[in-house]
Amino acid sequence: MPNDPTKRHVELKRVLRDVGLRATNARTLVLGCLMDAGRPLTHAEVCDVLADHGYDRATLYRNLVDLTNGGLVHRTDLGDHLWRFAIAGPVGGAGAHDSSTHPHFVCQECGDVSCLPGDAVSVKAGRDVPRSLAQKNVEIQIRGLCNDCQ
Repeated sequence: MPNDPTKRHVELKRVLRDVGLRATNARTLVLGCLMDAGRPLTHAEVCDVLADHGYDRATLYRNLVDLTNGGLVHRTDLGDHLWRFAIAGPVGGAGAHDSSTHPHFVCQECGDVSCLPGDAVSVKAGRDVPRSLAQKNVEIQIRGLCNDCQ
């Protein structure tokens, strides 16, 4: 993604159109926000980041859902009943979320969520392993203390 803000905006609009979504200002801002975050964000966090742009919470949520349905964003629930949204593979390249076995680390002290490389956790198929692992319909969470909380 280009560093020049104008070129980046044009590129984000192209990405949206390529998946059949209208390239609205709000949608472009939400997509850019998630790209800049580098980690999964909740709806509330997206609202905080984009507060100065004047969009209401419902508009931002609808855009998160549209981006998810368009395959540009991956949505996950880490057990706290909060959806978190992050850029999916087609947009983010190598550093993006892989919705198959993409692991997350959740700090039990501060609640920070970070992405782990896909190869950080290895699950081998076997007789007692559910078939969904082979089909890659699984989300992996690791809980512990982050470096700041240790």
